[in-house]
Amino acid sequence: MRVAMIGTGYVGLVSGACFADFGHEVVCLDKDAVKIGRLRAGKMPIYEPGLELMVARNVEAGRLSFEVAAPDAIRQADAIFIAVGTPSRRGDGYADLSYVYAATEEIAPLLDGFTVVVTKSTVPVGTGDEIETILKRARPDAQFAVVSNPEFLREGAAIEDFKRPDRVIVGLEDERARPVMAELYRPLNLNETPMLYIDRRSSELAKYASNAFLAMKITFINEIADLCEAVGADVQQVARGVGLDKRIGPKFLHAGPGYGGSCFPKDTLALVRTAHDARAPLNLVETTVRVNEARKKAMAGKVADALAGDLRGKLIGVLGLTFKPNTDDMREAPSLQIIPALLAMGATVQAYDPEGHEARQLLRKVDFKNGPYEALEGADCAVIITEWDEFRALDLDRVRQVMNRPLVVDLRNIYKPEELRSRGFTYLSVGRA
Repeated sequence: MRVAMIGTGYVGLVSGACFADFGHEVVCLDKDAVKIGRLRAGKMPIYEPGLELMVARNVEAGRLSFEVAAPDAIRQADAIFIAVGTPSRRGDGYADLSYVYAATEEIAPLLDGFTVVVTKSTVPVGTGDEIETILKRARPDAQFAVVSNPEFLREGAAIEDFKRPDRVIVGLEDERARPVMAELYRPLNLNETPMLYIDRRSSELAKYASNAFLAMKITFINEIADLCEAVGADVQQVARGVGLDKRIGPKFLHAGPGYGGSCFPKDTLALVRTAHDARAPLNLVETTVRVNEARKKAMAGKVADALAGDLRGKLIGVLGLTFKPNTDDMREAPSLQIIPALLAMGATVQAYDPEGHEARQLLRKVDFKNGPYEALEGADCAVIITEWDEFRALDLDRVRQVMNRPLVVDLRNIYKPEELRSRGFTYLSVGRA
């Protein structure tokens, strides 16, 4: 099938490349000419394991291309995906839908024959209705169906999630769209992936509800971690005991410095705003948002406590800056709150992240290093913020040798306390005595 993917951000680029790998003809469109030029040269705007090779393979096969403008590709498309950003609107937390509606206005005059217009962007309930209204107003003669097809891609595992998903949700009001969507995802039949066809508004809400539930799960175990520290329990053992319950499951029960990234923060806020407008407030989600923000800020206090409450003149070595490993995404990363707080308390910070290049523009007064041992050179305290694999097996003897004092604050619990303490370290983690 012929697909036009509007937007080459995280969702658009991964989805476009995967659809091409399924055998469809995909044209990815973006107004950013520099980004399109780099994509044509094989340079990825994001770090995602396996993506560069997949893009190169499908470009070479002639199934995937990148354009700034391609009206013919839109006219000929069986499905047009809108995969542009929906960031939180500054000041009020609502989802900014201006890019979605601008894309809708641009494709309207180009619709030719029956076309399925798919929202891949995360959008509030009722957005599909508005897209349909815009298209009908601009092209009352056009034959189209507006579909909601939310993405459930984890950064760092996006290709696997697209090709072996738990489910594919398709929200539609026009049955003519069903065979088109079924054909697009036909390769998933081999894995017997559940295809859930529901109404469009329910589909839009399912995406927000999923992210809000996972955010609450993370926040829940973080609060349990605080209780564990207070009473002398071990949050990892508690989480294992809880997660083996099949009704709950073990995923997202890892205590840490709070959630970040491109989805959970903005989606929980947008869901709260939608609920308020509908006069059906979501108190659990509101509390989750508030507790998570407070947690990120509190992590700097945990480091200060490890140094007797005085960070003046202290050198802190930070390992990990991105909001999670296997991505270069800095959006809402805990490091963006923890490090400025450490600096404000008088500390000097040197840091390393394998892919956190954007951090150089976002974090001022930080000395960025080229490796973990360099980041810990002369440090009074090592702080692990992101659990990259290369931090899990550090040469601890070398770490102790390069540091000014053997003190580690592990905000991701990637080491066993007895292991660090037996090597002469003072070791503090999250939710463990």
